[in-house]
Amino acid sequence: MNDLQTSVLYNREIAPGYYRLGLLAPGYPEQAVPGQFVMVQIQSQNDPLLRRPFGIFNVGTLPPLCSGLPERDYVELVYKVVGRGTRLMSALQEGDAVRLLGPLGQGFDCNTTAGPPLLVGGGIGVVPLFMLACNLVKQTQPVRLLMGGRRCDDVLAVTEFERLGVETYVATDDGSLGEQGLVTQVLERKLKKYPTARVYACGPMPMLKAVHDICVRHEVALQVSLEALMACGIGACLGCVVPGRRHRSDQPDYRCTCKQGPVFDARDLSWEVDHD
Repeated sequence: MNDLQTSVLYNREIAPGYYRLGLLAPGYPEQAVPGQFVMVQIQSQNDPLLRRPFGIFNVGTLPPLCSGLPERDYVELVYKVVGRGTRLMSALQEGDAVRLLGPLGQGFDCNTTAGPPLLVGGGIGVVPLFMLACNLVKQTQPVRLLMGGRRCDDVLAVTEFERLGVETYVATDDGSLGEQGLVTQVLERKLKKYPTARVYACGPMPMLKAVHDICVRHEVALQVSLEALMACGIGACLGCVVPGRRHRSDQPDYRCTCKQGPVFDARDLSWEVDHD
């Protein structure tokens, strides 16, 4: 884990209200694993005071600006403008100062060879799945991605996934891109075709609950990446806890999303109570 004062490489709007932010991040290509996140604070602003969590979309290394200078490691974040903090982020320009804490949390377990991988992403939930896909395509079997959104503008990075060689399927609520309907309907069909698949999912909690129920019926393994508000990102404030599998009203069992997650084996969580 690094606490860096770094700078912006680029900050591009890739769809209405969605941005792709590149930050200098020494060591990240070697340290970060798919599913981890970072905490970001804009250095020129004291409001909002707390850092904000963002899933890692990708990491890499850029060539030196000129001969004799070192290569430049970077991390990419994809975010949606939803409040004051992300509105301020959308105004960042090349060279602006940013405080970056990470990589943080537990990522996806990619070391299993049981069954073909099925990735399920809802809206901004596709962000941690890109780095996961980069890892999985290095294996011999095909990687399939099911993407869902309310409308076409909410379906992100389709071209980037396809360039990796990922088989991509899209569903939107209004039918403006791909088939009309829910991404979980696509998952039902794919699990009938690939009954030994292992599923990786990230998105809103109602979608994850539906994915979990489908995977239980089909008896397939599921890893979920939770989206949660976090104040510290290191497990100190306990503001991002979710109910674990043994949770009862008289015997609480909570899991800290930022420390024990954000990626969990779905069997380790309780799906019978609300995950607020």
